[in-house]
Amino acid sequence: MLSIGEFSNICKVSTKTLRYYAEIGLLEPSEVNPENGYRYYSIEQLKKMLFINRLKAYSFSLDEIKAVLQSEETQDDNLYLAFLHKKKEIEKQVDNYRQILTQLEDDISAIERGKSIMSYMDEIDVQLVDVPKMSLLSIRKTVQAEDFPSEYIKCYEKLFKRIAVDKLTTSGEPMVLFHSAEYTPSGLDTEFAIPVQEYATGTRDFCPRLCLKTILHGAYTQLSSVYAKQREWAEKEGYQNTDALFEVYVTDPSQTVDAKDNITEIYYPVKKIISK
Repeated sequence: MLSIGEFSNICKVSTKTLRYYAEIGLLEPSEVNPENGYRYYSIEQLKKMLFINRLKAYSFSLDEIKAVLQSEETQDDNLYLAFLHKKKEIEKQVDNYRQILTQLEDDISAIERGKSIMSYMDEIDVQLVDVPKMSLLSIRKTVQAEDFPSEYIKCYEKLFKRIAVDKLTTSGEPMVLFHSAEYTPSGLDTEFAIPVQEYATGTRDFCPRLCLKTILHGAYTQLSSVYAKQREWAEKEGYQNTDALFEVYVTDPSQTVDAKDNITEIYYPVKKIISK
């Protein structure tokens, strides 16, 4: 048997953490002396503690680790699926950090050249265009920001299946309309849509007409900069918003491997403010 101190030293886990693990039922001591409350761990428990440490290194939460340990499924099968899921999460985090690193390098380069790190805003092009009326087949729902990638895939699978079954003809790339007046933690009022030539049950007319248009080449993390530039342009030139902002995905984000290869058209419906 090992005292809690010996166990702590071998596994490089504080005694405070071990007591907390026992409290939540993750790893309880093998024995507790009823007279003095001293805790003891078996040699066999070293392997379990090392296993817990391994999962923590993979960014598993304590609840996730507990679920793996208590799973009624065959542990190897359950662990394999859990590892695949965690691998995807880490890959996404790595991709996000890669984008942040690229942006940081660009900012460092700008400072070295004596430029403001916000000077990239000057390169965002805003055009005033007329967008004709279109018929949309769409799904509208409230979506939280972190769920957008999965909802994108699910909604467009349904829409393209409907197009195939009803033998409709697409007339443009997939697009998303954002109807929310403001960002909220509960989610955004989002409409996933595909322009079609025919009128059918479930389609609706969309008449954006005059719009500010910007073509974004690269990661979606730049979208906020585009929105800000369009608002700045509208205020400067005397225009106001008339309808939902919408994005047209020239490239499919679910199929693009490198974020820099994304091509997105951002539209901001407007009208000229009539001076009194």
